[in-house]
Amino acid sequence: MNRPLRVTAVVGTLSTPSKTTALVELILRTLADRTPVESRLIELHSLKGTFTGAVARDEVGAEVEEALRAVEEADLVIAATPVFRGSYTGLFKHFFDLVDPYGLAATPVMLAATGGSDRHALVIEHAMRPLFGFLQAWTAPAGIYLSAGDFDGTTVLNPEVYERIEMAVGDVVPVARALAAAAERTTAPTPSA
Repeated sequence: MNRPLRVTAVVGTLSTPSKTTALVELILRTLADRTPVESRLIELHSLKGTFTGAVARDEVGAEVEEALRAVEEADLVIAATPVFRGSYTGLFKHFFDLVDPYGLAATPVMLAATGGSDRHALVIEHAMRPLFGFLQAWTAPAGIYLSAGDFDGTTVLNPEVYERIEMAVGDVVPVARALAAAAERTTAPTPSA
């Protein structure tokens, strides 16, 4: 596969500026340093008025449909959310409720979250990983969780965070490249005899 990885990042934050968005931007920069990428960042708060009342996919507007397709067509998805009461935001969950049930099957997904304290650190294992397991995605082994103490405003201060991101990116890039290459081989037109 010679083309850049198509990376779609979905951030379930409810406002701007956002620590969660800052974390995702750091992950995207780290990915771009490691391998060629075409990235798209979707902040759900900017779409909220257009899909929060939708019960089914055919009720969303064109902008949300395009965002859902970007997720389903990505070689790698970064799914990130702030934590409220031990779980992802309702906006985050509702967006992924609208993704095709098989739209993320075998797609690599990096999980990331931010919260007020370390009390929420297990959100990745107890809330996010089961959601993406249901969607049959391949979730990267290392999730990235940051608490408020890791930031100054939206600037990441904790040097260990950079190491965790490097490790997570190192785990996911080879898998994403291999799966994208395999998908291209299976969809490539066969030469006629």
